[in-house]
Amino acid sequence: MKRLVAVAIVAYATGSAGFASERCDVPVADWQPRKVLQAKLESDGWKVRSIRTEDGCYEAFAINAEGENVAAFFNPKSLEILDTKIEH
Repeated sequence: MKRLVAVAIVAYATGSAGFASERCDVPVADWQPRKVLQAKLESDGWKVRSIRTEDGCYEAFAINAEGENVAAFFNPKSLEILDTKIEH
């Protein structure tokens, strides 16, 4: 969990959705289902509001384990977190 938070902070500090979309050049046939991402996030303590596709990435709108409203981008194949924005 701490690793996920650290990665999210680094991703937030280094880029935006444009950065995320550059890393989401994955054929749709290789994508994991959204429900797999949702289960992963929920096991990390997130409360997922929705998951959509944006620029070839998954974008999750959720409340993270720290209670913050976030919009986070994920690689649809690896489910690696690429970018996170705290919503105020």
